[in-house]
Amino acid sequence: MYTITTLCYLERDGEYLMLHRVRKKQDINQGKWIGLGGHLEAGESPEDCVVREVFEECGLTLTSWRLRGIVTFLPEGGDGEYMFLYTADGFEGTLAECDEGELAWVKKERVYELPLWQGDRLFLDLLRTREEFFSLKLWYRGDALVEAALDGRKLELFDLLDENGCPTGGIKERELVHQEGDLHRTAHVWIARRSRETGGWEILLQKRSAVKDAFPGCYDISSAGHITAGKDYLESAMRELREELGLAVKAEELREVGMHRGYVETEFYGRPFKNNELARVYVLVRDLDIALLTLQESEVESVRWQPLEECLARVRERDEHYCIWEDELVMLREALHAFAEPAIASARKF
Repeated sequence: MYTITTLCYLERDGEYLMLHRVRKKQDINQGKWIGLGGHLEAGESPEDCVVREVFEECGLTLTSWRLRGIVTFLPEGGDGEYMFLYTADGFEGTLAECDEGELAWVKKERVYELPLWQGDRLFLDLLRTREEFFSLKLWYRGDALVEAALDGRKLELFDLLDENGCPTGGIKERELVHQEGDLHRTAHVWIARRSRETGGWEILLQKRSAVKDAFPGCYDISSAGHITAGKDYLESAMRELREELGLAVKAEELREVGMHRGYVETEFYGRPFKNNELARVYVLVRDLDIALLTLQESEVESVRWQPLEECLARVRERDEHYCIWEDELVMLREALHAFAEPAIASARKF
């Protein structure tokens, strides 16, 4: 069973009129900041409803408003909801006190600092960045947003981080994260082996698919990926190995190298790209037959073994065919030497 509601954000001089829901008993929105709106009554259209609800909640009469999208809510174990989402730039009257909470004009860029539903952050992003009508579908488990789809396409949602690498509670869609340069988490897995000819370290490189949205056709880390909202580094590292290379490993096989902070700002397909990431770096020491790997065609064109020192030299030369961080490669080299030293010392005892 679905209910039908409306929600409207009144706009004035770069501000939204926000309602802090603190006065209504048994309110599902208790403590949250939202726009103005409510349930459709018998015989109402969404337009009738949004005009009535805005007047009842704040005393203002809408004179100019626009339907921006439809949001479908799917709470676990509860009834669904269709919400008609509006913005309004014309209204008249005198702002009145609301019996459901406290009203305040808030700068649009400061709205994200308020206690919001996670899904509200997504459609506020869409109101800010898109002019065309959209359909957003949100799945909730309690207060936690667990999945989202925009215009029928599943979204990748990332936890946003503060400068200490801690989640802020905010989430954002992948494309916007890379458009605006938000700090987010990734997991990197390097696969390494000893060369049979030289005894030096070799690393497995993947060549990124030519259809990738960033660095297409470039040589990259053995396996890497973003960490979706609510997930952790290790499970994401293992998932990426399965998806990209068809490689199943146990958690204890991945040895942690350290944390790497990276930032790059460039452009792909005429769009700005800002990658501001905090990566947990792992290494898997294994002599793989690359012919037995199952590559994810949409992500990986091919793989190859390359001496680590040769790869590092190419990166230092700014070879455009590589999209690898020099300092991460140095970190990996130091870790591999450190891993090898105990084994060498142990072997000398016999």
